[in-house]
Amino acid sequence: MNRKSTIGTCHLFGSSLILWNSKRQACVALSPTKGEYIVVGHDYAQIIWLKHQLLDYGVRLSKVPLYCDNTSAINLTKNPIQHSKNKHIEIRHHFIRDHVQKGDCEIQFVKIEHQLVDLFTKPLVRDRFNKLRNELGILDIKNMV
Repeated sequence: MNRKSTIGTCHLFGSSLILWNSKRQACVALSPTKGEYIVVGHDYAQIIWLKHQLLDYGVRLSKVPLYCDNTSAINLTKNPIQHSKNKHIEIRHHFIRDHVQKGDCEIQFVKIEHQLVDLFTKPLVRDRFNKLRNELGILDIKNMV
C-alpha cells in the first residue's frame, strides 16, 4: 500500500541457514537497482564480519559468492563508470564495487525461482513456500510428530 519494498537476505554456510534478515525499506526507492545495490553492499559487509569470526575457528574463506536477482545492480558492482543509475547513491555504498574489483567478492545472478529469500519477504503460494523451505532445510514441524 505504501510502495515501500521489503528487502531480505539469507546467509548460508554450506547448506545451513545461519543468518537471515527481512526488513521494510525506510523510504520508497526510486530505482529497484539502487535498492538492490545498497542491499548487496550491506550483505557483503555482513559476510566480511562472518569471515573474520570464522578466522577465530581456523576457517579461512576466500571468495564468497553473493547472489542477486537484479542484473543492473550486479553490473553496477562491476562497472566503475558513473551514470544515471548510480549518481544519487551515497559514496559509502560503493565499497562493494571496490571488493568486486579486488576479487574479494563474486556477485552472481540468481533466477527469481531460485531466490530463497522470497520465503521471508513475500506472500507465497503453498507449493512455492514448501519448495523454498525444503531448499533451506527448514523442517515442517507437523511431519515431525
